[in-house]
Amino acid sequence: MITLQDVIENKEVEALIQGAQKQLDGLGYTEHSHRHISMVSKRAGDILETLGYPERTIELAKIAGYLHDIGNCVNRADHAHSGAILAYHILKDMGMPVEERTEIIMAIGNHDEETGTAVSDISAALILADKSDVHRNRVCNTNLSTFDIHDRVNYAVTDAELKIDSKERKVILELTIDTKLCPVLDYFEIFMDRTMMSKYAAKYLKIWFELVINGTKLL
Repeated sequence: MITLQDVIENKEVEALIQGAQKQLDGLGYTEHSHRHISMVSKRAGDILETLGYPERTIELAKIAGYLHDIGNCVNRADHAHSGAILAYHILKDMGMPVEERTEIIMAIGNHDEETGTAVSDISAALILADKSDVHRNRVCNTNLSTFDIHDRVNYAVTDAELKIDSKERKVILELTIDTKLCPVLDYFEIFMDRTMMSKYAAKYLKIWFELVINGTKLL
């Protein structure tokens, strides 16, 4: 069976990851490379593991998390769809069964808030893992005077933790925002769609999504 480690060691995958970040650097976007995809991969797996899913489902979620942004190598627009197609062919060449490939591309193709939604357990875990990665470490621009709102909001987040409570059946995103850099309202201005997407993804998994900012429960 194809594992996450097999995917990490695949040279074609690595080339697409590097190409994707090169393009996003040129567009001035936040980091979507190894730090982000590794965190998303781990969080997606952790969510399903904590909720008691089978080991193979957990591994497929990790693989989906690692591959979910390779479509940025083609274009930022519709990157979820192009990424799903790229992942399908790479995993096919690696010998993954079509049933497993289908689960992975379904998740990748639905992870973007503009066109996607939770349609499977793996896709729901991927959405929650991806949308919870808000942190100043993702800001590539080092000139604070040229920050746009996305840079400012991400940079203002000094701590972000995703907690899964299997007993209470809920997932909690706890953020610490430096309000001297960015008011909390700015977070909702750019992340409301992602927040609602996370809420529906949690609902698909039959759990509750909570958002806590600076110690205050907001959702």
